[in-house]
Amino acid sequence: MSATITPVDDLQSARASRGGRLLPRLVRPAAALLAGVLLYLSFPPRPLWWLVLPGFALLGWCLHGRRLRTGFGLGLLTGLGFMLPLLHWTGEEVGPVPWLALAAAEALFVAVGCIGIAAVSRLAWWPVWAAAVWTLDEAVRARVPFGGFPWGKIAFGQADSVFLPLAAVGGTPLLSFAVVLCGFGLCEAVRRIRTYRSTGELPRAAVAAAVVTVLAPLAGALAALPLVDDSAEDGTATVAAVQGNVPRLGLDFNSQRRAVLDNHARRTEQLAREVKAGKVPQPDFVLWPENSSDLDPYRNADARIVIDDAVKAINAPTVVGAVVEPDTGKLRNTLIQWDPAGGPVATYDKRHIQPFGEYMPMRSIARIFSSDVDRVQRDFGPGKKVGVFDLAGTQVGLVTCYEAAFDDAVRDTVEHGSQLIAVPSNNATFGRSEMTYQQLAMSRVRAVEHSRSVVVPVTSGVSAVIRPDGTIVQQTKMFTADALVDEVPLRSSLTPATRLGTLPEGLLVLVAVGGLGWAAVRSVRVRQGR
Repeated sequence: MSATITPVDDLQSARASRGGRLLPRLVRPAAALLAGVLLYLSFPPRPLWWLVLPGFALLGWCLHGRRLRTGFGLGLLTGLGFMLPLLHWTGEEVGPVPWLALAAAEALFVAVGCIGIAAVSRLAWWPVWAAAVWTLDEAVRARVPFGGFPWGKIAFGQADSVFLPLAAVGGTPLLSFAVVLCGFGLCEAVRRIRTYRSTGELPRAAVAAAVVTVLAPLAGALAALPLVDDSAEDGTATVAAVQGNVPRLGLDFNSQRRAVLDNHARRTEQLAREVKAGKVPQPDFVLWPENSSDLDPYRNADARIVIDDAVKAINAPTVVGAVVEPDTGKLRNTLIQWDPAGGPVATYDKRHIQPFGEYMPMRSIARIFSSDVDRVQRDFGPGKKVGVFDLAGTQVGLVTCYEAAFDDAVRDTVEHGSQLIAVPSNNATFGRSEMTYQQLAMSRVRAVEHSRSVVVPVTSGVSAVIRPDGTIVQQTKMFTADALVDEVPLRSSLTPATRLGTLPEGLLVLVAVGGLGWAAVRSVRVRQGR
């Protein structure tokens, strides 16, 4: 007797068939999203830098041989998996809408870059072209719009990496390129192994491409190790970094501006007592953070007295971060060199100011996303001059907070003679998020890139003293008043990265453009049947 097939059986069979077809289609999107998450997990505060390699290997597998439209979709998933958690700190106090908007915008950059990676993935030696395209994408993202947003550059997640010495050769562009190349090379190596197992064929050129793209970055990093030097070429300097802490977290931290100033003055005076008691050595100079005085000492006599008393107590030239309010024009985020005898003697105005934080482009449109834009009632304006202070005979290059993400801002100070780099910062508006650790990693990469000690005084985040080899020798806890005193090596020699400037990035951009051009020509010939 034959079985009777009912309409219910037909429906269940159809559903099973659709489910069987749907699951394979979800594999690559899920893998692309996972690739982005792996990139995020490779960033500080986690010491998991190596996750970037399987992250890019997985992304390479997702994009290899894909159509351009598919590359965009998969790239967008990777970008969201990467940028949404990485930039979560941007919504710490202003809510999710600005955070989601920024993360989505940055993910779009990644998606556009992945179109290019999909395009070059059909070429011979595709990992080289693909890594160059990623570097091109980072270069564009670091410049546009509104001056760019370099946060999330792959190099900044490599402060503990075996690849870090490459920063001294070609800066962050070469470091990013090498890491991405190695990840895509791993993808190609796995592809070749799977092809050999299924077909028994092992083309020598393809194998060579896979091996070289994995080993060349590692070999380059090993060859660059001698450039990582923390010896004292120009003697040493004893520096103090003061972290005064803030009275409250969040956007309202500066509503008690006098309290923030008093905290830093009080901790400096405590340091002076510790020096007098012989507990710590006398510093040659002292560094306060960005926004350590949001009261303009040129306009507020009481603020000037508080700063002056603290500087005289420690008896050392001190860099004070202040908001300067001119009678007309825009505000200035200023670092002031304050001398115990002469008072304020030199200034540096922050050059890379933060859009939607220190100034508000497209204010009426931005207000749609968040009413917090109206907190920025008077925009800050950018400075024009490179900041290098002569502090007790030491040439100190000044890079204010957000500027640490920009290659030129740091390199300029070294080219202008700095023997040490200071990165005064203010992380109070980002609470206990990962932001301060991400920024600290940037400073570690900059130390190796330019072979300079880097001192990071922060209002409330993690202040630190970093050697030229990128190691942290002292650091504070978050939201704790403290002072770090250390004898740091001074150096004046220039690394290849400093000397070459933007040349390595420019060459990698040319490689990317060449690969994209070759892919375009190849595509046209295929369509024409040649």
